[in-house]
Amino acid sequence: MACHLYPVPLAHRFVEPVFGSPLMDETLELIRREGLQPLRRRVIFRHMAKLYFNYSTMNAGKSTVLLQAAHNYAERGMQTYLLTAQFDNRAGDGQIASRIGISEAADTFSISDDLFRKIERRLAEGPCACIFIDEAQFLSSEQVWQLARAVDDLGVPVMAYGLRVDFQGELFPGSATLLALADEMREVRTICFCGKKATMVVRKDANGDVVTGGNQVQIGGNESYVSLCRRHWREAMEDGDATLV
Repeated sequence: MACHLYPVPLAHRFVEPVFGSPLMDETLELIRREGLQPLRRRVIFRHMAKLYFNYSTMNAGKSTVLLQAAHNYAERGMQTYLLTAQFDNRAGDGQIASRIGISEAADTFSISDDLFRKIERRLAEGPCACIFIDEAQFLSSEQVWQLARAVDDLGVPVMAYGLRVDFQGELFPGSATLLALADEMREVRTICFCGKKATMVVRKDANGDVVTGGNQVQIGGNESYVSLCRRHWREAMEDGDATLV
């Protein structure tokens, strides 16, 4: 059905609103003012649905940004669907938590879940304006394709937040596929101890020594990982010098 059949401002038919922009605010105000039914909302938002990948290194505030974005929807009376990795339960089962102390309940995903079907079931329960994925680096490549299909076929925006590379400087499989498929990518920045932008992360053992090998996935926080710029990451990995971090 053509978008012009609905009372959408003329500019919205040609310019895709961006969440948090004045154009998006105008669209949301229109929906409230006109009292559009869920089906009509779905038609409007289908035209702006994208797969977003918000990436960074450790301790950059990805979860904080996710929770703030979800809160923005809630303030406007809009429902969202939050997902996080099942095995990362540092904050408790089914919780997305930020280091600054805020948290929110979330559904969980495991490596065997079909996320397209999971999102499809959630949409069948009622309106949902956006899907938020925390710890997106733990997605499989197949699951990222499922998220892309949800965007394309179900018309719902998906915003994924995760690490880009592991402690050895290698892409996580989920992150690699997100970099390939995402419609938009945004870097959440943090800094190295030297003041430069941190793009890498080192893993430390219980003694504080730099770890140069091992499994790609090991759940941990500040006690296990430190974010560094590329130069200081390289020096730490080459020298194994814990004093650098």
